[in-house]
Amino acid sequence: MKTVGLASDHAGYELKEYVKTWLDAHGYAYKDFGTHSTDSCDYADFAHPLALAVESGECYPGVAVCGSGEGIGITLNKHQGIRAALCWIPEIARLSRQHNDANVLVMPGRFIDTEMADKILTEFFSTGFEGGRHQRRIEKIPCR
Repeated sequence: MKTVGLASDHAGYELKEYVKTWLDAHGYAYKDFGTHSTDSCDYADFAHPLALAVESGECYPGVAVCGSGEGIGITLNKHQGIRAALCWIPEIARLSRQHNDANVLVMPGRFIDTEMADKILTEFFSTGFEGGRHQRRIEKIPCR
């Protein structure tokens, strides 16, 4: 696995910091695109660099966090090569990998605790893409 890309806004900062400890404990390298504090900031400023790194192959996969997960997820999904999945329970993380080949995990920092994040991360990082009929569906996503 390549280097995991990370991004958050101020509301997701603390959970992103937890993600770093999880990645360290599981032997993953990572690159943190910011933010680097709880000072108010705009999620798009960190989502775009993460998306570009995943699209280019510099990082894979990505993990992103904002307060609800929605803003950073919407921003990430504006990029053609990104399939960012907002996951708040482990089952969604597993299905987003199995069926959607999600390449960025998005979590809602204000709505889950580190115990739930641990379960979500475990599912996301341990689940592969099933391919088959799902590949056909993935191929229909890009709009050009």
